[in-house]
Amino acid sequence: MVQNDANDIGSMIDAANQEAHRRIVQGDPVLVDVQLAGDAFDGFGDRTLLHSGPPITYDRMCGPMKGAVAGALVFEGWAGDLAEAGELAASGEIAFQPNHHFNSVGPMTGVTTPSMAVWVVENRAFGNRAFCTLNEGMGNVMRFGGCDQEVVDRLHWLADTAGPAFGDAVRRRDGVPLKNIIARGLGMGDEMHMRNTASSSLFLREIAPTLAEGVTDNAELAGLFRFMVGNDMFFLNIGMAMAKSMIMAADGIDGSSVVTAMARNGTDFGIRLSSTGEAWFTAPAESAKGLHFPGFDESDDNPDIGDSCIVETVGLGGFAMAASPLVVGFVGAGLLSDAADFTRSMTDITIGPNPEWTIPTLDNMGLSTGIDVRKVVQTGVSPVINTAIVHREAGRGQVGAGVVRAPMACFEQALAAFAETLGVE
Repeated sequence: MVQNDANDIGSMIDAANQEAHRRIVQGDPVLVDVQLAGDAFDGFGDRTLLHSGPPITYDRMCGPMKGAVAGALVFEGWAGDLAEAGELAASGEIAFQPNHHFNSVGPMTGVTTPSMAVWVVENRAFGNRAFCTLNEGMGNVMRFGGCDQEVVDRLHWLADTAGPAFGDAVRRRDGVPLKNIIARGLGMGDEMHMRNTASSSLFLREIAPTLAEGVTDNAELAGLFRFMVGNDMFFLNIGMAMAKSMIMAADGIDGSSVVTAMARNGTDFGIRLSSTGEAWFTAPAESAKGLHFPGFDESDDNPDIGDSCIVETVGLGGFAMAASPLVVGFVGAGLLSDAADFTRSMTDITIGPNPEWTIPTLDNMGLSTGIDVRKVVQTGVSPVINTAIVHREAGRGQVGAGVVRAPMACFEQALAAFAETLGVE
């Protein structure tokens, strides 16, 4: 290839990536509804179950994923008990698909079925919608592989009581704009992955009046408020749907090397690019390094899992760790100066800053946005993600929190495929 040709291709890629970056930062994500997944998703077939991460067959699923699948089958009434659910899951009668194939995301196991309630976020700047299940709270929950009756009963309450109430409140508001909540949360110590305390409180302030107007039963209203104020991670799932709605706008740009999905299923880590369609580029999921709860250590860890690293694709989470001093200690990232180093290093692998989301502790530096697969491979710097650590056995729950890097092999595969689309060897 002559130099002029190389320069032309490079200029074309740069222009495509600038367009991807523009679409991401100019997104206008608004929370507009809560619906049942079966009503919200196009093409959600009978006996279909969605999961986090790239595609995977049941026989390769990790322990917590299999536990969540079993509990979800009981929740839907497709199986009478967990033993029957395990047999059904292994029978080939259940269609397993990634959340991302339905413009959706889910934390940790990410299991989503038709009767579960999902947040609906509309990117009003570009007209697309994205979805995420409601956060269940902490402890014994399906996203950590919980599958007993307590978990199933809570999911029914979310679908039958909480979801309709939240949906009514959001519709009464004609939607809740989300970008300003993120901006304020960053200034109050959130990074929107492992700490959502401020943003959860800000969202409560937004929704409380219309929630109270719509729920006339005082006991039910008190239960909804109690659920929200007792869960500092309440906003996480809304933030995930928001991030998905923003990054979706950058899909389908010819010549763009921007990463538009990162996800893990506890077995594999996968990424997708703007210009390579629905192809997944995968590698074995790695384990996070961090702090463990008392009584647990690395031998208990399941490899990295969940769709929640969608927030890193828009500059939040690990990319914004310097905004959240409390998270630094919780995930064992060292000193605040170390977190600042993590955040600064992400400028080396992204297209540019987001001027609307800034970090006060770094002189209001805009969050690094738009992961460029070329820069990841060239620099050898992989995206940093902060995350919960879940036990490798179903039902044991969260055992710690830490930091993990996306596997470099995903980006090497993606770059090769990207080059092929351009006719470059």
